Amino acid sequence: MRDAAPRLKGLVEQLVGAPLPLRIRAWDGSQAGPPTAPILVVRNRRAVRHLLFKPGELGLARAWVTGDLGVEGDLYTALDAIAGLVWQRGEDAPTLARSLRDPGVRSAVRGLVALAGPPLPPGPPPEEVRRPRRGLHTRHSDRRAISHHYDVGNDFYEIVLGPSMVYSCAYWPAPPPRATLEQAQRDKLELVCRKLALTPGQRLLDVGCGWGSMAIHAAREHGVSVVGVTLSPAQAGYARKRVAEEGLTDRVEIRVQDYRDVTDGPYDAISSIGMAEHVGSPRYLEYATALHRLLRPGGRLLNHQIARRPQRDEAEYELTPFIDAYVFPDGELALVGTTVSLLERAGFETRDVESIREHYALTLRRWVANLEADWDRAVSLAGPGRARVWLLYMAASALAFERNRLGVNQVLAVRTPGSGTSGLPLRARTWN
Repeated sequence: MRDAAPRLKGLVEQLVGAPLPLRIRAWDGSQAGPPTAPILVVRNRRAVRHLLFKPGELGLARAWVTGDLGVEGDLYTALDAIAGLVWQRGEDAPTLARSLRDPGVRSAVRGLVALAGPPLPPGPPPEEVRRPRRGLHTRHSDRRAISHHYDVGNDFYEIVLGPSMVYSCAYWPAPPPRATLEQAQRDKLELVCRKLALTPGQRLLDVGCGWGSMAIHAAREHGVSVVGVTLSPAQAGYARKRVAEEGLTDRVEIRVQDYRDVTDGPYDAISSIGMAEHVGSPRYLEYATALHRLLRPGGRLLNHQIARRPQRDEAEYELTPFIDAYVFPDGELALVGTTVSLLERAGFETRDVESIREHYALTLRRWVANLEADWDRAVSLAGPGRARVWLLYMAASALAFERNRLGVNQVLAVRTPGSGTSGLPLRARTWN
């Protein structure tokens, strides 16, 4: 009898205490659920075992990354539906233990165990990073985390990011398709340059320079000398090649270097775009102090950083299990107020904070479209598991920015000298 899907649907609904807003198609060909909803494809019994042994987000992620679980139909609609039931619940062991006291929940779990087959826990996929959270944000651990995320392959990132090779939120003059991703990324780089008030002959430090796009843009369009630092040798090699092709080797230097090891200040300006998320809360004041020290009096910092929303219990905040295990090992997201406070404690004066949250949702949807459009090549370059990680991460992140679960902000700060003269004009937002 082909009845795996209706059984699975009934057991899951019994377990979560709510209707399942997706259609299920199981390994035996059976289907159950709303006929017009996206289809959650449960390809084998191992997908159920993933969820049994790691209930919550990590179990779902393991089943997705291994290909045991898939989606047919609109991925965003499916993820939105899952988020409301499971995705944001995480692995709350005390709550799960309390739930198992309920006879109905125990019955559902027994039913899932019977449906899953032999109760052997499946191992995590090779794309998962599992390590003790001790000694975080040392130079060694940061290099390892950066390598996991960025050394997927430059060819893979070319597919996702497009010709701009900018891996941070774009600044859209108009929604797609009236504006292209390349135009929006160029507008973001130009916005950063205008906020920093770059002029020919100045020195710019680009912290976390990626594939060199900001460094190249600032040198080419604003005549500054740039030092870009990254922990990724793959990024640095790619960036140096681009710099040479642009004929900018006399004005742009790309280093494989930790920002903590930069000693050749002072700089007139510092750009940090999408890098501070890797710093970690215990090290953030150190990060801010190091950048303050590297600026001349009156120098400007543009800190472009993802922010999280406040939690009811801040002491219990952790990066989501999927992001921590597959995407940004050791990454941490701070409140925008915390970021501003720590920059000020380091000696900066905050002059402007701009939220560009909706812009990141547009950017991520464009990256997802790029990946899906060249899916077979992406899989051949990065492997099916890693490609599925990036698809899930970017699509779920797009929804998080759209639903105001995540934000992204550009903070303009100045190393105001003791005289109190910031060097900024009286009128705010002169870059608009």
